[in-house]
Amino acid sequence: MKIKKADFFLLALVFGLTLFGLLIIYDASSYIAFRDFGDKYHYIKDQGIWVCIGVIAFFICSIIDYHKFYTFALPLLMIAIALLLAVFLPGIGTGPVNGAHRWINLRAFILQPAEFVKLTLGIYLAAWFSHKEKHRFFAFLLLMGLILLLVIAEPDLGTAIIILLEALIVYFLSGGNVQYLLGSIPIIGIIGFILVKIEPYRASRLTTFLNPNQAAVGSSYQVRQILIALGSGGLTGVGIGNSLQKYGFLPENTTDSIFAIIAEELGFIGASLLILCYILLLWRGFVIAFRAKDNFGRLLAASLTSFLAVQAFVNLAAQTALLPLTGVPLPFISYGGSALVIDLCSVGILFNISKQSK
Repeated sequence: MKIKKADFFLLALVFGLTLFGLLIIYDASSYIAFRDFGDKYHYIKDQGIWVCIGVIAFFICSIIDYHKFYTFALPLLMIAIALLLAVFLPGIGTGPVNGAHRWINLRAFILQPAEFVKLTLGIYLAAWFSHKEKHRFFAFLLLMGLILLLVIAEPDLGTAIIILLEALIVYFLSGGNVQYLLGSIPIIGIIGFILVKIEPYRASRLTTFLNPNQAAVGSSYQVRQILIALGSGGLTGVGIGNSLQKYGFLPENTTDSIFAIIAEELGFIGASLLILCYILLLWRGFVIAFRAKDNFGRLLAASLTSFLAVQAFVNLAAQTALLPLTGVPLPFISYGGSALVIDLCSVGILFNISKQSK
């Protein structure tokens, strides 16, 4: 490996976002942490531990030759599917929590298998599609149908959308049949609409998105508080630490809605710079994919970059009322261990691919 080829710009960008996330999590959580736990450092201490674990995972993935993942692609995917099933098992799964079965209690820590699927599916599809093969679209549909069914059953439609888009992007970049993709879009749209309508909380979020002026209850209340935060920030923001929404007004202000706190405190300029960081991350990821020396490396880099970029887009679009609210965290910044560790693992693999580029 030639260290000169390593993408240190990507490295600086990601660790800059991660450290910024620690700052914002402490800022956004100090009040609610003291209110709920009597310790204003509760969330930042948890996240600090996960950052340490994530950094270790990053370095491991950056050292292991990424070609090793080709060999273990199928076993890793099978483990991920088994974990998706395990969330429904009594004594293993922690659900239902607010009606959801999304986590596994491993005693030492809580794992969210759907996050693990984003990484393992990307590895498996990159390995599968790195060789030309005819008539694989229907096998691809069966695999995706199984995974998406398990994720939606948790229920976690937001993560299912990210996984689906990641898979479709990899299929397209591998030279898949575009006609099949275009033909599947209406079917996916119909299924998605049905899934939204049959679940009351999803239907409520869609109604709120289409009619934000309805009574300020539930998701409508959260959207209004987000918009108040965005509007309060103005051009330059109210300053770090001066958010009013963090004092219990904005729900999920350390996870899904942390961008609203950032926009309130740093304003349009600060929020725009953060969005620019994600655009640069997308750019560097696809540069690494373009320069990879083999098909597996190209598709793997594209897959990992896609899920990070799609996740960032879905979160930011929901926070700016361009999409209905979703329970999707902002990569590297939102509070949460499983997502952060998987995101840093993915960047570790990208960094590894960059070291072996052409």
